[in-house]
Amino acid sequence: MSHDVLGELRAGADDFLLLIISSPSGAGKTTLCNRLRTEFPALAFSVSHTTRTPRSNEQDGREYHFVDVTRFRRLVAEGSFAEWAEVHGNFYGTSFVEIERARQANASGILFDIDYQGARQIRAKVPEAVAVFILPPSMDELERRLRGRATDDDATVHKRLSKAQKEIENYALFDYLVVNDDLDRAYDRLRSVVLAESARRQRKALLAEGLLRHGRVSIG
Repeated sequence: MSHDVLGELRAGADDFLLLIISSPSGAGKTTLCNRLRTEFPALAFSVSHTTRTPRSNEQDGREYHFVDVTRFRRLVAEGSFAEWAEVHGNFYGTSFVEIERARQANASGILFDIDYQGARQIRAKVPEAVAVFILPPSMDELERRLRGRATDDDATVHKRLSKAQKEIENYALFDYLVVNDDLDRAYDRLRSVVLAESARRQRKALLAEGLLRHGRVSIG
């Protein structure tokens, strides 16, 4: 299945959008992604596999597919993931099944909430994927947000800040950089990316060809 899915996407067989959104922990990525999913329901959300423990408000199959390390390693060995990485001591991976499911459901695209390592892997396989990196306005503000969540101890906060530095150093992997200094303003920038990419010539060429051949644009 993996080769078929990636082959079709590389060939540009349709206008299916692969949208990658990454950020350091605490930059507001999850909130922005949730708003995007609300406004663009035709954009499927890729539910990643992870070995980390579920939080109290998380449900298996909704936020993540929660698996143990043994099961995760087996999926890696079977070639089940489009990308996978170790993040903050836990494994995360995106299954090819998620992409295929979205395509079969006639979604307009799929949204990946993944880190820069996963973004690099997907872009290597499908260069046409669109990648956005969410930046905090400052490292001080990032630390304030992390501490404000009150879910991590001091050592974990420092670990996340150190990791954030490395993540930001990889900004060049991404097509767009969005600074989350104000949530509404950041969301406006993010939704503008989705709208612009949805209208990109490579994705809409068949509309123009239909107009030339049949005298009308067919939007289905």
